[in-house]
Amino acid sequence: MQKIKVIIMGAAGRDFHNFNVYFRNNDTYEVVAFTATQIPGIGGRIYPPELAGSKYPNGIRIYPEEELPRLISKYDVAQVVFAYSDVPHEYVMHKASLVLANGADFRLMGPKTTMLKAKVPLISVCAVRTGSGKSQTSRQIAKILKDKGLRVVAIRHPMPYGDLKKQIWQRFASYEDLDKHECTIEEREEYEPHIDNGIIVYAGVDYEKILREAEKEADVIVWDGGNNDLPFYKPNLHIVVADPHRAGNELTYYPGESNLRMADIVIINKVDTADLENVKKVKENIRKVNPKARVLEAASPVTVEEPGLVAGKRVLVIEDGPTLTHGNMPYGAGAVIAKQLGAVEMVDPRPYAVGSIKGIYEKYPHLEAILPAVGYGEEQIAELKETVDRTPCDVVIIGTPIDLRRVMSIDKPTVRARYELKVLGSVTLEKILQEFLQRVKNYE
Repeated sequence: MQKIKVIIMGAAGRDFHNFNVYFRNNDTYEVVAFTATQIPGIGGRIYPPELAGSKYPNGIRIYPEEELPRLISKYDVAQVVFAYSDVPHEYVMHKASLVLANGADFRLMGPKTTMLKAKVPLISVCAVRTGSGKSQTSRQIAKILKDKGLRVVAIRHPMPYGDLKKQIWQRFASYEDLDKHECTIEEREEYEPHIDNGIIVYAGVDYEKILREAEKEADVIVWDGGNNDLPFYKPNLHIVVADPHRAGNELTYYPGESNLRMADIVIINKVDTADLENVKKVKENIRKVNPKARVLEAASPVTVEEPGLVAGKRVLVIEDGPTLTHGNMPYGAGAVIAKQLGAVEMVDPRPYAVGSIKGIYEKYPHLEAILPAVGYGEEQIAELKETVDRTPCDVVIIGTPIDLRRVMSIDKPTVRARYELKVLGSVTLEKILQEFLQRVKNYE
């Protein structure tokens, strides 16, 4: 029987996972190409034979997404699988319309075909949008479980932007591991805070191999999600973080709405800095689509080590890159603390941006007096540093999850903004996790 020819649209994450768990050894299909978007420099690569498997001895070519119509025609493609996240529902249907107009079926893949089952209890932490606060939530959950004497391993959603053959599965227990694996700023932002808490982190490309390795040293696994994607593993407890600064997005972004509908627990984060009406709107939307979910509110207080350096000063604010770019947030923790501490000005870095940093501002025009910490490789990190050096300011506020001074030198006074989850009300994360542990005590 002739195989069904498939293209997978992705961004170096969910696309590879869907292939690995469903298509790699499936005789019904032939995946003729991946397309790539969102992340600079990921098009033009090869998904290597070491990952693609014996049915693909030459690997699978990865093309820029712009070439999709040509590829559908060239390979007589029957199905196109959409496999990336944090995009508006309307965007998904525009892509569907493009695919259908070129003659192929458009496909979304769900939990039954993509979720793997762990041998130990697993808690997933996901979100309705990038930048909602799932990382700080994952960190706190992992720490609570560790403090109970459990062996806790975090598995992070993929960010394989380097040599895929070297990233089949990776284990991070120290800063030396980050250097050894040549981690980007984006990877360090997710791994370092867990390492600081004594939590081992696994990540990579082949998430079945990653799971089986992690299970060897875990009593419980925390799935630390990326963007607003669904978990790669079947959770025993599914926690989803919502952001009232983008109220309404929980029902209008893919696949964040699916996360919301699946959630056991929804945490409305950042209520300390959000408009009360927006918090109410998020609550109403949760009740509308998932009335059985348990809803918690949380604050995300921001602190800096030397607040006296900020008051009355011209500051350059550097924020988490993905939150500001495809997360569409115009500001983050650094801007919040700059205003709270009375900075006289947030200096606009756009006139001083160079190279790909300048291109980021062109692609995301909602960004103004904020510098997104993008660093998908050495060249981009160098351009980020040059932009910082060129921007006239008194103080640099680092609002990223990691201390950027570890990956690049900043020759100006700096302060680092930190933020942690603070659940409000009588129902605490400790209580929820204790109930969870009781429920899975005899998990098999």
